[in-house]
Amino acid sequence: MTKVTKIDQKEKFIELRAKEVSYEEIAKQLAVSKPTLIKWGKELKIEVSNRRALELELLQERYYVSKRKRIELYGEQLKELIVELKKRDLSELSTEKLIELQMKTIATLKQEETPILLKERESLEDSLKIELDSSISEWRA
Repeated sequence: MTKVTKIDQKEKFIELRAKEVSYEEIAKQLAVSKPTLIKWGKELKIEVSNRRALELELLQERYYVSKRKRIELYGEQLKELIVELKKRDLSELSTEKLIELQMKTIATLKQEETPILLKERESLEDSLKIELDSSISEWRA
């Protein structure tokens, strides 16, 4: 039988809390007291938060909710529309519908446009004067 280490337990704790499993349920699964889990919750708050964010990102990717996936999806649809429009005679009625759909798709893609923001750290001397978290500045490319 493999021995479960405290590190393994903490990793499983982070995973379960990220999935919003209750302390009571985690205590049963890991055979760890609830007060210990509450202590771990405070200790590992950032790790749980980061894991929760990653879990959410995976769900968004899976269901095309993320901005990147939507842009890819709309971009592919626009390519198909352009190819089909090139085959059509513009005097056909259904062409109007295709042009309308193309324009809507372009408008949707335009809404997904995001300005590119790059960050840089200030000099070491400047950052020593202020808190580390506030030493990041943003600028547009």
